[in-house]
Amino acid sequence: MEQVLPSDVVVVEHRGKPLPAPLFPEEEAAVARAVPARRTEYAAVRACARVALTRLGPGPVAVPSGRDRAPIWPSGVVGSMTHCDGYRAAAVAHGDSWAGIGIDAEVLEPLPAETVSLIMSDAERDALAGIDPALCPDRMLFSAKESVYKVWSPIMHSWLGFEHVDVRIDDGTFTARLRVSGLGTDVLHGRWAVGDALVVTAVAIPRA
Repeated sequence: MEQVLPSDVVVVEHRGKPLPAPLFPEEEAAVARAVPARRTEYAAVRACARVALTRLGPGPVAVPSGRDRAPIWPSGVVGSMTHCDGYRAAAVAHGDSWAGIGIDAEVLEPLPAETVSLIMSDAERDALAGIDPALCPDRMLFSAKESVYKVWSPIMHSWLGFEHVDVRIDDGTFTARLRVSGLGTDVLHGRWAVGDALVVTAVAIPRA
């Protein structure tokens, strides 16, 4: 994940089975009725966030969930979290330098055929034709849209559907054109990387 984010963004990753981790009381409400597997992952990715926050400066504080399930970061901090099978990560940065961060990780495998039309347009799918299939470009595009949403949501506090973002993949980078206004820009630039059977993507918006 560090490969796809600016150097002043603090990233903490963990691979393998999620390790047991305690939750702050403020965090408990989000998983009070969750199945054990969901609760374990929720706690494990927040353990990554606490380490990252400690390295950044605020310390090991709670990261509760908002009504939209997005993490609520300490004042003056922007960040993002992600997890998939066997992997979890958190990225945080100072809010006076960055307006928003979005990260996503996915297992490196093609999307189920029945979901492709739900997450991308025909034009987006055609544009993936020249990318090595071993890189699972459809999964990469899905991940890029997830990263864009994670930047959009904390700033705009509104929904952003797959159909509202047009993504084009390039060599290690991607461009996302927004079909809705309000963020202050219609174009976001991100980066991607593939390794360890994962595809990771990230978007970071500098503070104006």
